[in-house]
Amino acid sequence: MAKENIVIIGGGVAGMEAAKQLLSLGYTPIIIEKSSKLGGHVASWHKLFPDMTPASEIIEKLKKDISGANVFTGTKVLSIVKDKDTYALTLDNGVAVVAKAVLFATGFSLFDASKKEEYGYGVYDRVITNKDLEAWFNGNKDARIPENPKAVGFVHCVGSRDLKAGNSQCSKVCCTTAIKQAIEVKEKFPQAEIYCFYMDLRLFGKKYEDFYINAQMDYGVHFIRGRVSEVGETIDGRLQVKAEDTLSGKPLKVHLDSLVLMSGMVCNQSVMPLAKSAKLEIDNDGFLRSKDNIYDILSSNQPGVFYAGACTGTKTVPETLAEARAAAVEIHNYLING
Repeated sequence: MAKENIVIIGGGVAGMEAAKQLLSLGYTPIIIEKSSKLGGHVASWHKLFPDMTPASEIIEKLKKDISGANVFTGTKVLSIVKDKDTYALTLDNGVAVVAKAVLFATGFSLFDASKKEEYGYGVYDRVITNKDLEAWFNGNKDARIPENPKAVGFVHCVGSRDLKAGNSQCSKVCCTTAIKQAIEVKEKFPQAEIYCFYMDLRLFGKKYEDFYINAQMDYGVHFIRGRVSEVGETIDGRLQVKAEDTLSGKPLKVHLDSLVLMSGMVCNQSVMPLAKSAKLEIDNDGFLRSKDNIYDILSSNQPGVFYAGACTGTKTVPETLAEARAAAVEIHNYLING
């Protein structure tokens, strides 16, 4: 007997891992991805912390594992309409799909760093974001990293834990990403001084604390506890960064060749019209709201609609993959048991 359609909205690591597990359960999942390629944010990353695993290895492995799935890239879901116990999805390529189970794996967006005007993103050429730097690591040299920089700085919590920016939540991954990127920059430019400006370090994951210690001991990265208050450009084109070292209680002025802003995770606003179409609830942080934040985080308020990954809040890659595996089992149980 043919098994039910399962539609996965989003072809990042959450969507692909869920599809992999559903294939192993005998289903043929349908992945709908709005961009032209699979992989989501992870596909644009260079290496993943804490083991410095090349991101491309993870993406290529997942692509091989879902070779039996039906995949639509460059395709958007225009609407979802519920009819009794099924959902009718209309795609922008003219295709209509009917399914009893739908998985939202729509991920997150990065905070627009230009909204923090004091940091100068979009004003000074040498102020870039974590995303820009990853693109530079991957060979895109438009990120405005000068040759042989003497000093590079990183600003944590840009758009995270910031009421003025409209996001009071911690993005969870920014601290460790900054450490990873600082190490990569130091490996490329051993002579450069590297500075990390942070409020406090949230290193909760396996090996994260060791990662931080190695950055200090083995790579000489300077960690400065204090918010950056002002960024300006000097007459020779370098950046002047003013901050307060809250541990010493003294103001600090540093001249840098590049400043990297660690843009935090925010809700994916592009999915909101679709969520409204499916009558899904939105949490007070802007992300999709789980049925229960402890016991039932993979279910929505609508029967047959499930979640995996950062569509419900900030997640690391291992957390995202684990949720995707669990969501596949939840969907299977739902279709078997009703």
